[in-house]
Order: sequence, then structure tokens, then C-alpha cells
Amino acid sequence: MEVIFHTHHATISDELRDRAERTVRKLAERVSRPVDAIIRFEQDGALRHVELELRSSRRGRPLIARGCERAFGPALAEAAARMEGQLTRGKRTPKSRAAEARP
Repeated sequence: MEVIFHTHHATISDELRDRAERTVRKLAERVSRPVDAIIRFEQDGALRHVELELRSSRRGRPLIARGCERAFGPALAEAAARMEGQLTRGKRTPKSRAAEARP
């Protein structure tokens, strides 16, 4: 899986870059056939934004999660938590909902 970094008016340390890559690779383990991931770091005044985009060959649309905080570390953690929530929800079919409802 290829990991692409984009920075917009932001300076990112190597440690934060490694942490972001480890986070995305860990999330990608839960997706079937991950193709690539894009990590965007943006600085807008006092706020820092981190956006994670994970593409899979199986899914039609990529998973996108965004975090916004005063520092890049907490923004990365927020974006990762949001993507984790997207991965756990998944699509529930009527058949799977009926199976869950049975005692």
C-alpha cells in the first residue's frame, strides 16, 4: 500500500510523519485490499487539520476522516478515531439485522 503525504502551510516532523503512517497502516489492516492512503496536514491560523483518506479496490468510495485541533498530534488522533468508527459500522443488510434481533 502506498502512503502519500500532503502538507499545506504546515511543517511536519519526521516523528509525526512516522506516527501518521503507522496509524494509517493499522487502519488499513481492517480494509480488504487497500490500494493507497493520503494523509493531508493543513495549518490555518491557530488550527491544525489532519485528513485521512483510505482507498480500497473493493469499495467504490474512499473512507475519509478529518480531525481539527490546535496541534497536529490530537488532530491525527481525532481523524483516526473517526475513521475507526467508519470501519466498525460498515453496511448492515436486512439479513444481518434480522440475525442480530433474534434472541
